[in-house]
Amino acid sequence: MALTHEAGDEDQIGGAPESTVHKVVKSLWIAIWLFYLSAPVTDLVRGGHSGGARLLGGLGLLAFVGWYLVLVFRPDRQKPVRPVLLSLTVLSAEATVLSLALGREWLVLFVYVSIASGAALPAKIARFTVPAATALLTALALTVPEGGDYLWGLLIPALMGGFAMVGVRAMIRTTIELRQARATVAQLAANEERLRMARDLHDLLGHSLSLITLKSELAGRMLPDHPDRAAQQVADIEKVCRQALVDVREAVSGYRRPTLPGELAGARTALAAAGVKADLPADFTDTVPEEPECALAWSLREAVTNVVRHSGAKRCTVALTTRQTLAGPVLELSVTDDGSGGTAVPGNGLTGLTERLEAVGGTLWAGPAGKTGFRLLARVPLGSRS
Repeated sequence: MALTHEAGDEDQIGGAPESTVHKVVKSLWIAIWLFYLSAPVTDLVRGGHSGGARLLGGLGLLAFVGWYLVLVFRPDRQKPVRPVLLSLTVLSAEATVLSLALGREWLVLFVYVSIASGAALPAKIARFTVPAATALLTALALTVPEGGDYLWGLLIPALMGGFAMVGVRAMIRTTIELRQARATVAQLAANEERLRMARDLHDLLGHSLSLITLKSELAGRMLPDHPDRAAQQVADIEKVCRQALVDVREAVSGYRRPTLPGELAGARTALAAAGVKADLPADFTDTVPEEPECALAWSLREAVTNVVRHSGAKRCTVALTTRQTLAGPVLELSVTDDGSGGTAVPGNGLTGLTERLEAVGGTLWAGPAGKTGFRLLARVPLGSRS
């Protein structure tokens, strides 16, 4: 199986810099290791080699450094591993020839072979190539005259330098993944906010527009025989429109938190306008935590809106009951009508209510009540009470 570096598996330090700052930082990091070239350069100038040896040695050194820089500073992040291994083999061969031909000072080139291995190869491969380059350095140091004197000064830089580059690449990869994770979290937060807005606007406008439609129909039927009563309906429509505008603005700002007393009053008005006989709690003064109360208030609004718009019911009963369960006290909202009934069909309304209730540890059930009616049952935990 061919060894390839797949996109996204590992971001290499040998990848193309993405900005001027990246280029500068990368150039400085590479320049640190070029310090070791002082030994072969000094040997070319003062080593007593012949003119031909100096020329060939200089050309060989330039070729080695150029190949090394292309390998480490290469522009292609997704280049297959096999060409990289071939390049490292060429660098190793060149370092071997120069060391055998010109002496121990050229053994330092194996430090660059090791560093290039750590910089350009995935960690799972570099963990073998870095020790291999160090082992080749050791073998040549024991072969080249007086090479043993240089061995201990090069062994640690070659071994540790290669693995340091592996660590630097892993750190860069982790940083990139962290940035991507932050971007993902930001995107998820934006999506959640859009869902919240969609839920709020659906619940707010669905209720208000249903009430406006009913009162408009009433006003239309009252004209022209009862203009005074029609005018009252139009005035009510104006109030509902103004309140809907306020609700939408508050929902957009994220501040609106409906309350059970307020929604009970709104439900009484909506049911009366639809000609549905309402059986509602006369007064609700219990202290309920803010988040659970908000979830139940939304549930009451959605349930009453569905009764008015879809059920064709003549009577609607709303009950709020505190119950003690094994998990602790809960507040239960029950909305029952005697309309056409049927099986609950998941939609924006029920889906939104389920999400709201689950967010506070509550539950939602909706389905037939008897032979013809329909019932919505929502529960929220109240927590421990003293």
